[in-house]
Amino acid sequence: MKTDWIKPLIGRPGPFATVYLDATRSAEAGDKDVVGRWKGVRRTLAQQGAPPSVLDAVEDAALRPTRKPGAHGRVIIADAGGVLVDKALRTAPTVATGVWHAVPALLQAAFAADEEVVALKVAVDRTGADLRLVGARCWDAARTFEAPHDDVSKAAPGGSSRGGGTGGGGAGGGDRGGSSAAEARAEDSLARNAEAIAREVDRTVHEERPEIVLLFGDARTVRAVRAALTRPVAQLTVEVAGGGRGAGVREGAFLENLEDALDSFRERRREQVLSELREGQGREQGAVTGLDDVVAVLSRGQVKALVLSEDVGYDGALIAGADGARGPLSGRTLWIGPDAMAVASSKATLADAGYTDGVEELPAAIALVRAAVGQDAVLTIAPEGAVDLIDGVGATLRWHDGATPHEVAATMSRDSGLLR
Repeated sequence: MKTDWIKPLIGRPGPFATVYLDATRSAEAGDKDVVGRWKGVRRTLAQQGAPPSVLDAVEDAALRPTRKPGAHGRVIIADAGGVLVDKALRTAPTVATGVWHAVPALLQAAFAADEEVVALKVAVDRTGADLRLVGARCWDAARTFEAPHDDVSKAAPGGSSRGGGTGGGGAGGGDRGGSSAAEARAEDSLARNAEAIAREVDRTVHEERPEIVLLFGDARTVRAVRAALTRPVAQLTVEVAGGGRGAGVREGAFLENLEDALDSFRERRREQVLSELREGQGREQGAVTGLDDVVAVLSRGQVKALVLSEDVGYDGALIAGADGARGPLSGRTLWIGPDAMAVASSKATLADAGYTDGVEELPAAIALVRAAVGQDAVLTIAPEGAVDLIDGVGATLRWHDGATPHEVAATMSRDSGLLR
């Protein structure tokens, strides 16, 4: 959903190679699976005029393992300077594609943005924490925080002293007293360490602004840290079963739990946008749907979130001139200017707005994403049946005025023919 990592592509001089690849590696064939798919894409890019230096850079990225288990895809965008975008996608494409064009095929990046989550992973134990920021603004390595108190081990029951004869009772009583004192010190150290870890997490969240905090490790420390977090950070925090700082963690089961937590967050985030879109449609203000209306609000910088149906579809051949589109925007094009928000349904409309140089016709989906990213709108993919979308597109709005298109009953009935 976040588009800050896509924005540097807007306005950057091309051309660009955009690759959409199945990055799944089977247990039997391993790297050979990806190598075979990439060779076909490389030939396609070469036929379109992509130079060997760009092809080699993309190949280095495409053949590098993603370390993600199971079926998944990959989008890579590169220019003469090297690879600009390399993102794993949860869904593998049915057909691998490659496009060499003056602008990047941003629809692939939109799907990647919809799946991207900026998360702070926090592995804790009684002595400290390892923090790692992942997603669009990832850290190169984990950051270790050592808690200030090291007296976290409780004495064994009965103490360590051994007494005999009639003096044993007195010694035992002393051991029990010493044991109680040691336990009290350990409990105090554990509590203070949890508070120190929580302060470090609070500080990091304030600086890095992750969307979610994933907290895992020693169960007792997890609970104590969670309880010590400030309320805003605690509301971002999800406890994940398993995992930890040391060796011996059941990695497979833990990674599944971690991915489940991220999937749940993606669904909640997506539903928040779609709920706002439905509400705007219901009150006929604050949201629009249909290609013409979405273009109108994009050109005015009004869009808060651009919503695309998952069947908008794109397969690289489109931008090369063939009929490669599938879905509601098949064959539809828009005109763009050098300004990211310069988007219109006709060249004449852009000319009326003062754009005469740098004007180009693009597939509608790519032009929509370009304009949305240019105004820092978020991108959301709507599953089939989740929301009513004419032409497979919709938008929620930052503001509304008298010139803003508004929804009517015909729109919400899906009978777009009544509006034409």
